[in-house]
Amino acid sequence: MNSTEKYAIVIGGSLGGLFSGIMLRLIGWQVDIYERSQHALDSRGGGIVLQPDVIEAFQRAGIPVDSLGVIAQERYYLNRDGSIKMRMPMRQTLTSWNMLYGSMRRHFPVEHYHTGKRLTDIQQTNEEVTAIFADGTSVTAALLVGADGPGSTVRQLLLPTYHYHYAGYVGYRGLVDEADLDPATAALFTERFVFFQFPNSHILQYLVPGENESLVPGERRFNWVWYVNYDETTELPQILIDKEGRRRDYSVPPGFLAFTVEQEMRSYADAVLAPPFQKLVAATKEPFVQAILDLGVPQMIFGRVALVGDAAFIPRPHTAASTSKAAANAIALADALLEQNHQVPEALNAWEPDQLKLGMHLWKTGQDLGERSQFVHGTKRFNGATTMGQV
Repeated sequence: MNSTEKYAIVIGGSLGGLFSGIMLRLIGWQVDIYERSQHALDSRGGGIVLQPDVIEAFQRAGIPVDSLGVIAQERYYLNRDGSIKMRMPMRQTLTSWNMLYGSMRRHFPVEHYHTGKRLTDIQQTNEEVTAIFADGTSVTAALLVGADGPGSTVRQLLLPTYHYHYAGYVGYRGLVDEADLDPATAALFTERFVFFQFPNSHILQYLVPGENESLVPGERRFNWVWYVNYDETTELPQILIDKEGRRRDYSVPPGFLAFTVEQEMRSYADAVLAPPFQKLVAATKEPFVQAILDLGVPQMIFGRVALVGDAAFIPRPHTAASTSKAAANAIALADALLEQNHQVPEALNAWEPDQLKLGMHLWKTGQDLGERSQFVHGTKRFNGATTMGQV
């Protein structure tokens, strides 16, 4: 294979992989995406704040952007009794992982999206790069994009000493159908970004598209995220053991949270949250949890391999930038290839500096926001129930 041939392998079939695959196809490349999961991806992460880089990627791809989410016109900050402490005008579009994923999957050829393909090795020469999979198959191309998320196999192969680190707290999350919340609480939360803050913690909510990407009022969902501190050694391992007894790496998906963990979370919510958020948590049928992680890498290119999205940098969710960073990486990669006449080494060398700068900025910004939110009063939880610990 000649290095000028425009064929790329993308490892990872979530949002980062789809952004990369779609952007590369737009500049005339043939692309195959390889996803390790054998099952359809669904409901990963719940809500997402729609950012300009995502809109640009969709517009370039010809994907409609006029109905991607729910518009919030303002922010509310609540007092402990549930009354409004502060109002702030701020127009934002709130979407969901499912909405973005579904929109992009429909714009990527199904015959070039492969599931159940677990990468085991990468081999490359000056002219080509080969991905080797656990089933014994291999694929060779001019470019390989590692878009396989926090637990990236591509990163582990190329930077074996760089791993994500636990930030000291988790994000409990949930989705509640509009119809499942009492009218008064729903009225407070509808089409607003609402926060409740207390020492070493905060919870937020916003409305997102509902089942089947519906934006019809009454069919949407309230999405919430609650940041709670847990000690890495004595507490986190229990949180990440799911209801089947399996230890998860960094998140437990909807429907798999262990009963005792879920009950302790609900008890803690009743003890510390403002009443509207207590009602929101109580109405949540299948809460889930993700450990908040930190990751930064010193380089993003390795010959003909590029790391993108959370495979390279994991910004904490307070930045609302993880998805937009993956889009920005993909847009810039396609632009660099065009500018360098599709010469991969030259394009990657031109692409990397700004992407490292972006990743480092978001990584550090997220850490600063997290420190102010979670650790001003030490590292433990505030005023919790007996089973959850106290400051």
